Amino acid sequence: MINIALPKGRLGEKVYQRLASAGYASKDILSDTRKLVFTSDDGSVSYFWVKPSDVAIYVEKGAADIGVVGKDILLEYKPDVYEILDLDMGKCKMAVAAKNGYVDDKSSTLKVATKFINIAKDYYEKQNRQIELIKLHGSIELAPILGMSDVIVDIVETGKTLKENDLSVIADICYISTRLIANKASYKFKKDEVDTIKERLK
Repeated sequence: MINIALPKGRLGEKVYQRLASAGYASKDILSDTRKLVFTSDDGSVSYFWVKPSDVAIYVEKGAADIGVVGKDILLEYKPDVYEILDLDMGKCKMAVAAKNGYVDDKSSTLKVATKFINIAKDYYEKQNRQIELIKLHGSIELAPILGMSDVIVDIVETGKTLKENDLSVIADICYISTRLIANKASYKFKKDEVDTIKERLK
C-alpha cells in the first residue's frame, strides 16, 4: 500500500479528484466525517489529510510515501525528498511588492516583511543586499502600509489584494505550482508503485 499525504483544503480536494480519476477513488474521503485516514476502494493506497505546510514533513519522515505540496514549501523548508512531478495546479508566483511609488534606497538596510524567511534571504543574498527580515504569519500587506517594512515577499495569485491596498509587484522571484514529492526510501523500495501513480497523474 502507498501512503499519500494530501493538503487540507480546496487544492488537496482537486488533487484527490485527479487521483480518483486515475483509478484511486475512496468513497469515504469527501464525506462529512472526522476520520483522518482513508483507504482507496481497490485497497492500493491510503490517504490522509494534513496541514499544507506539514505534508513535506510527513513525506520526509516516511509516514507518507508520497505527498502533494506547493513549490513554495519546498523552497522555504528544503525538505530531504524527491520532487517527482509538477502537477501544473495551484499556479502563482513568489514576488516582492511595495507601496505604489516606492523607490529603493540602496544605501540603507531594506526592511522585508514575509512568511518566507529563507526564500527572501536567498533572493537578497544573491543581490548582495543588506536586509532586515520581519517574520509575519498573516496580512503581510499591512507591514508596508503601516511603515513597518519597505517591501514584502509573498505569494501573489491575482494581485487583487495588493491592488486594493495601493501596493504592486516590483520583482518576481519565482513561479510556484503544486508538486508531487516522494520519500527517498519509499522511492527506492516502492518505485514501481510510485511511478505508476505518477504516470497516471500525468
